[in-house]
Amino acid sequence: MSGFDVIVVGTGGIGSAALYHAAAAGHKTLGLDRFEPGHALGSSHGQSRLIRQAYYEHPDYVPLALRSYELWHALEARLGRQLLHDCGLLEVGPEQGELVTGVLRSAREHGLVVERLDVEEAGRRFPGFRFEPDWVALYEPAAGWLEVENCVVAHLDAARALGAELRTGETVVSWQASRLGVEVRTDRGTYHAAALAVCAGPWAGSLLAELRLPLEVVRKPQYWFRPLSADFRADRGAPGFLYETPEGSFYGFPELEPWGMKVAEHSGGRVVADPLSVDRELDANDEQRVERFLRRHLPGAAGPLAHHAVCMYTLSPDRHFVVDRHPDWPNVSFVAGLSGHGFKFAPVLGQAAVELACSGPTSLPVGFLAASRRSLVASD
Repeated sequence: MSGFDVIVVGTGGIGSAALYHAAAAGHKTLGLDRFEPGHALGSSHGQSRLIRQAYYEHPDYVPLALRSYELWHALEARLGRQLLHDCGLLEVGPEQGELVTGVLRSAREHGLVVERLDVEEAGRRFPGFRFEPDWVALYEPAAGWLEVENCVVAHLDAARALGAELRTGETVVSWQASRLGVEVRTDRGTYHAAALAVCAGPWAGSLLAELRLPLEVVRKPQYWFRPLSADFRADRGAPGFLYETPEGSFYGFPELEPWGMKVAEHSGGRVVADPLSVDRELDANDEQRVERFLRRHLPGAAGPLAHHAVCMYTLSPDRHFVVDRHPDWPNVSFVAGLSGHGFKFAPVLGQAAVELACSGPTSLPVGFLAASRRSLVASD
């Protein structure tokens, strides 16, 4: 019955990595996606994504983050091009806030280098940034940013070079599993495999409907501004940044070509009923929130708006990923609910998805992300 060893549904950030790791493990592999590689209709687009190690969300992410760095660099070496750029990360907020306390906890537990700066020192070192008097600024020198679309395409190119097959322009209609394997139906055909990895981003909830995962998709706009100051140029040592403020959490990157400095709000987001029909128009209220943040905290960056885009977060109730095997079909794995902070982990989560579906337990420390965890089940 098995035409392939493993089928990967969705070939965005996580699925492209899963396709690569499956092919690298010697599996006969098929990737299916309704969109073309590197598309801008899901969650893995918008020029850049932050990558960091001192994970404020929970220290258990740190080993996965460190392994991701290794895998990104291995992919770069394989393809002979840079995907991960060092720039450091400035993390700012109240001393007792979630961001500062979480970063310091992860740094302490895992021996990571994080510099603690008072606001006067931070202002001298990073002159484009403004701080409230009672805030704390942390600087993580090992952080940086990833070329998001190019990372997706790089994983797919590497997978196909190893023999993986990729079929785009096909919409997965359904799948079913049995003791003999899995069958995946698309609007163009039917495919069979021994195992299945579902890495469908905002479409994961519908493809895993029987699991009743409590996932919510929200609209997330991104903005690029032309800075009024040179303080935000990468060649001037400008870092990425993440601010926790009373108005919300905001993040951004050094100025990059062709559009300038990318800034967005990490918190909030309008619920999306159908990922295929998300509103991609410029929303004045969302834009004004980001502009107010800039005027107060990065005034030299508050130049003309040059570009905007819309992506989606797929949120779990506790804002942690959901990485597991299907409770009824151990040869079916899934990665879902990345909650807006998952792309940096793409290579390690792709590897985990393949190992879970094809060989059972994975050696990667993803147990804390299981679908059976209390915080996820209790919210159902």
